Amino acid sequence: MKTQTIIIGACRILAAAIMLQTLYFKFSGSAESVYIFSQVGIEPWGRIGTGIAELIASVLILIPRTSVFGAVMAIGIMLGAIATHIFILGIEVMGDAGQLFFYALTVLLCSIYLFWVQKQQLFNLLKPKRP
Repeated sequence: MKTQTIIIGACRILAAAIMLQTLYFKFSGSAESVYIFSQVGIEPWGRIGTGIAELIASVLILIPRTSVFGAVMAIGIMLGAIATHIFILGIEVMGDAGQLFFYALTVLLCSIYLFWVQKQQLFNLLKPKRP
């Protein structure tokens, strides 16, 4: 098995697992999730909408044929999360020692890698068809 295939698989599983794991907290209205989205001013719809977007991105990432689309979604979501940490919340939220920030950073890096190695798949769809 090629090293790149292993890295792609690991990135797909890691990014999806992190996003799927956080869904419980978003959808159950855990105190930390409510606090985060309240600080940003988008509680509860921002929390629920972000959870739905992360669910869709995770599923897309796990399906090899749609992985690049999930990666693009995850890049956008995680850029928003990281910007929110940097400019509004701070790296550490409610004593988590920066865990959520580093999860977002991990998902971002995995998704950027997935996009980079699979970008041709996306570009082929955007290319105009010749008669």
